[in-house]
Amino acid sequence: MGTMIRKQVYLEARQEALLKQVAKETGQSEAEIIRAALDTWLAAEAQQRRAHQAWQAEKAFIASLLAQGAVEGERTWTREAIYEERLDRYGQDAD
Repeated sequence: MGTMIRKQVYLEARQEALLKQVAKETGQSEAEIIRAALDTWLAAEAQQRRAHQAWQAEKAFIASLLAQGAVEGERTWTREAIYEERLDRYGQDAD
C-alpha cells in the first residue's frame, strides 16, 4: 500500500451505521472498506468513460460513412436471391 493521505468525509447516519456493521462483520477497518468502495466506484466510472468514448468514436465513424453518400453502381443481388441460395445450399425448401 502506498502513502496514505488523510481525508475527511461526511456520511449520513444510515451510511455510518452500515459501515460500522460491515466493519464489525468482516473484521476490516472502516477506512479499508471505504478505500475498497472507492476503488470499485473509480473502476466502474473508468469503464463507463471508455464505453462512452468508444460510442462517440463509433457515432463519428457512422456519420463519416453517411457523409460519403451512396456507393456508386447497383447491387448485383437481391435479398430473395440470397435467401434462395442459402436454402439451396443447406437443402431446405423455401415453402
